[in-house]
Amino acid sequence: MKFKEEDIQQIEAKDLNLDSVKKQIKLFKNGIPFTHISEAATIDNGIMPLNTDVINKYVALFEAKKDDMSLLKFVPASGAATRMFKFLFQFINQYNSEEQSLNSYINKNKLKDLSLFMVGMEKFPFYRAVLEVLNSKGIDFETLSTQEKVWHFAKAMLDDNQLDFGNQPKGLLPFHEYKKNHISTAFEEHLYEAALYASSNGLAKLHFTVSEVHETKFIEEFQSIKENIEQNTGVTFQISFSYQQQSTDTIAVTLNNKPFRETDGSILFRPSGHGALLKNLNTLDADIIFVKNIDNVVVYKYKEEVAKYKKVLAGILIELQSKTYEYLHDLDSEEVTEGNIAAIENFLTHKLSIKISDEYKKYSHRYKVEYLQEKLNRPIRICGMVKNEGEPGGGPFWVEDKKSNQSLQIVESAQINLEDQKQENILKNATHFNPVDLVCGVKNYKGEKFDLENYVNPNAAFITNKTKNGKDLKALELPGLWNGSMAHWNTIFVEVPIITFNPVKTVNDLLKSPHQIKE
Repeated sequence: MKFKEEDIQQIEAKDLNLDSVKKQIKLFKNGIPFTHISEAATIDNGIMPLNTDVINKYVALFEAKKDDMSLLKFVPASGAATRMFKFLFQFINQYNSEEQSLNSYINKNKLKDLSLFMVGMEKFPFYRAVLEVLNSKGIDFETLSTQEKVWHFAKAMLDDNQLDFGNQPKGLLPFHEYKKNHISTAFEEHLYEAALYASSNGLAKLHFTVSEVHETKFIEEFQSIKENIEQNTGVTFQISFSYQQQSTDTIAVTLNNKPFRETDGSILFRPSGHGALLKNLNTLDADIIFVKNIDNVVVYKYKEEVAKYKKVLAGILIELQSKTYEYLHDLDSEEVTEGNIAAIENFLTHKLSIKISDEYKKYSHRYKVEYLQEKLNRPIRICGMVKNEGEPGGGPFWVEDKKSNQSLQIVESAQINLEDQKQENILKNATHFNPVDLVCGVKNYKGEKFDLENYVNPNAAFITNKTKNGKDLKALELPGLWNGSMAHWNTIFVEVPIITFNPVKTVNDLLKSPHQIKE
């Protein structure tokens, strides 16, 4: 495929190169192969269970070691909150009180979300803020009918000349209400949480990936709450921000796999999903990096419990990483024995859940050493997994590649061929779900940072159908940050309780008890 000179200039202006764009188009043409799951990861088959003794052991190990290590919390926070209010946007744009009652509208459109919203309005942390907006417009909320209350309340929340919640970053929306009329954001809750488990020597470092247009708002929020939080926690906070780099944008194509062009003739490039954040993560330097989504927070009452399990995951990382380093130093020795090799094989199999290939048994001593070095010398991630309660998203599976090698991976349902009955059955029988609860070790046994881009499976990307200006197009998302972007890390799955997973995907999630307990 030939590109015009102005196309090449546009590509280079985005810090992309022509070869990478051609490879993207090739993916569109060839299609992306489905991930072949061989079985679901379960307790005793890929997921480590916890009990009181194990929990206490790893919490103690983390507490003993943390002040000798640099810690960092990495929080993807670039998304606007638009999807949180999808059913409310539909409501204020479609509902006509003169044509039908609110109940008939809800029943006709099967809007259970709107019914729940209506019942729970007074429990939202922004209830009083909405009423203040309505009062300023001369609207007496208490005198309105039920259907008028719901419509005006939603309108005040979402109108771009009122609170405009749908266009705000999710991290800065009102999430929780405490006594003394204090309203906290998800951003603030992450700071309090970080003080409990992501701080060492009185310092907590957090890195947020944000949209460039929202960075100033985050900085202003931090400045307004910094003094109070530092006084309450006794911890100093160091906050940094980055944006999704435009060099991670991917080309959009027509249904015939030709570059999709804007009305001015330029090529359309689109953000490539959270897999693009691997570049941001790759720039960070810390011994232990905690990864958690911006909307997965709880009110303070539950924070100690949540923090305990973060410490457990970090303690497991410290233990496994220490043993990994020890064995890699052994393998560097010219006098590595068969006994050493047998111990390392046992460690790989029983502690790192790595299935050694059948071919390995035929290797000479030297090639066994090289094989074990290659398997051990990788980034490590400890992933919390919760019992499956029907949430959409990825889960823990054993995955088999074309060479019949098996490994533990987090797999999204979109990566699985659901027309294959066996694959669909494995998915349906999965017992656990991925809450995006990761603790990462990104340095090798010599203390050097891994280049994380060397551990990506490029075939774990996604092709999705979109529209632009009324025209159909195909878009490409890079391998997800905790899916294909970490495909060649050493992966440990650990069962953690459901209290660690409290995302706010829709506004009604704020009505659930982990977001509602007032203190």
